[in-house]
Amino acid sequence: MAVTMAQAINQALADAMAKDERVLIFGEDVGKLGGVFRVTDGLQATYGEDRVFDTPLAESGIIGTAIGLAMYGYRPVPEMQFDGFTYPAFEQIVSHLAKMPNRSRGTVKLPVTIRIPFGGGIGAVEHHSESPEAYWAHTAGLKVMTPGTPEDGYSMMREAIEMDDPVVFLEPKRRYWMKTDAAMPVTTEPARDAVVRRAGTDVSVFCYGPMVRTALDAAEAAADEGWSIEVVDLRSLSPLDTDAIVASVERTGRAIVVHEAARNLGIGAEVAARIQERAFYHLEAPVLRATGFDTPYPPAKLEEFWLPDVDRILDLVERALAY
Repeated sequence: MAVTMAQAINQALADAMAKDERVLIFGEDVGKLGGVFRVTDGLQATYGEDRVFDTPLAESGIIGTAIGLAMYGYRPVPEMQFDGFTYPAFEQIVSHLAKMPNRSRGTVKLPVTIRIPFGGGIGAVEHHSESPEAYWAHTAGLKVMTPGTPEDGYSMMREAIEMDDPVVFLEPKRRYWMKTDAAMPVTTEPARDAVVRRAGTDVSVFCYGPMVRTALDAAEAAADEGWSIEVVDLRSLSPLDTDAIVASVERTGRAIVVHEAARNLGIGAEVAARIQERAFYHLEAPVLRATGFDTPYPPAKLEEFWLPDVDRILDLVERALAY
C-alpha cells in the first residue's frame, strides 16, 4: 500500500516514542485532533496525554518548555503549527536553544526536534506559506533538515530525534500527500549527506524540500529537449554537504539552485558561494537561481506565479547551456 510523506513522518514519530519513553510530542492541536495536517494522528490515543499533549497558542512558551524538558533529560518534539508562527519563538530558538550547549561547554544537551510545516503551494492565507530556512541555517548551533521524499520523511525524522543537537525539521506541507510505493519507506543515507535523485551530464540542479519534485519534473521535461539534468537533493541545509555539491558541478560544469524562499540572501546564495570557492574552474556558466521573489508571500490566487515552477527552471537551463 502506498505511503504518503505525512504517514511516513507519523510512523517515524510513533516508532521513536515506542523506542524511547523520553520522546514527548506537543504543540497546538497535536493531541486529539492529530495536528492540522494529521501528522500526529493517533499518537495521543496510543501513548497517552502525558506524552502527546496540546499546548496554549504561545510558540515562545512551546519552545521554552521544550528547552526545560530537554535539560531534564527528555527528548521533546514540539510542533510549530505553521512556518509563519515560528517568529514569536525566534528569541527562544536563537538565543537559548541554539546557544546553551555551547554556553555550557557541552555539559547541557538539548536534543530538541522542532517540527515546522513550511512552504507554499496549498492556497493558504497570510503567515501560512513562509520559507524561513535561511534564518535557522544562519544560526550557529542548529541543525536544519528538510525531506523531499516520504522515505526521507521517515528516516530523517528518526535520525533527528536521536541526535543530541537541536534540530529544525522543515516538513514541506505541499508534499505531505506525495506517495511512495514502499510499505514503510526507509533510507540509509545519513541526513547530512546530499543525494543525487537523477544523474545527468549537462546541468546540476540543487534543490530541497518541496522543490525536489518540481526539479525532477523539470529534468523529465528537459530530457524531451535533449538536455541531461542532474538533480541533487541537499536534504541538510545546515550543515551543507559541500563535497556533494562540488562533485556534481565537476561532472556537469553548470549549476542552478532552486528554492521557494525569496532570492535575497537565501540558501541559493550560500550554495553559489561555495561553488565559486571550491569549483570555480569547473564552471562553464554562472551559477543561476530559480527562487521566490523578494516580496512577501502573495495571496493564494497569485502563488502559482510566485513559486518557482518547471518553466522557470527550464528557462535557466537553456540560459546556462547558452554560455
